[in-house]
Amino acid sequence: MANNNKENERAELHKTIWRIANDLRGSVDGWDFKTYVLGMLFYRFISDNLTSYLNEQERKAGSPDFDYARLSDADAEFGRAETVKEKGLYILPSELFANVRARARHDANLNETLSRIFADIEGSATGSDSENDIKGLFDDLDVNSSKFGPTVAKRNEKLVKLLPAHHQKILDAYTGRKNIAHFARLVDNGDIAANGYNIAVSSYVEQADTREAIDITALNTKIARIVARQAELRTQIDAIVADLEGEEA
Repeated sequence: MANNNKENERAELHKTIWRIANDLRGSVDGWDFKTYVLGMLFYRFISDNLTSYLNEQERKAGSPDFDYARLSDADAEFGRAETVKEKGLYILPSELFANVRARARHDANLNETLSRIFADIEGSATGSDSENDIKGLFDDLDVNSSKFGPTVAKRNEKLVKLLPAHHQKILDAYTGRKNIAHFARLVDNGDIAANGYNIAVSSYVEQADTREAIDITALNTKIARIVARQAELRTQIDAIVADLEGEEA
């Protein structure tokens, strides 16, 4: 039973990842996209995890309204050393996933911003016990790759799509093992095997029908009114023609 659960969770994760990848398909191979999507999800996870940890610590200390994400980088520096000891790394408020995402569409150098942030996160562990664990953490996440496009503008256009707000919906669907219409579905291991281990989204999740719903009754009523009006107009035209013919006679 445990193995079946793991297979189901793995299939669910693959499907939600592929859903994002479908929005980004182009010059980058699908498996590369999974690496990028997972990398961004991981960046979000460590950002949210660090923020929650620091908020909890400060609120326990008597600051109920403390929000690390709103702190200035200068003020945040005071807690760097202690936090690295506890969490193994440090992320300044301006470099948190949520704040970067909020600025992403207006950041003409998003690729450079992300590249610097990833280097800063890895560098935050330098000299600490976690240095070897954090070193190379984002090596596979090359945000300057030409695979994203021939120009910086094209690359940033796709990078913006890797920072969507619906990351939370994906994480919630996976961790909560939820069935969500047209988005995610828990699939039995036997169904996956019967389907040749095909984990394409369309094999298990029906695409939403975005066509406008038509009220047949209302449409028929409208057509009947149009037909009646046409008949009325024909009668009026016939009468006008008859009057004209009478005048000519």
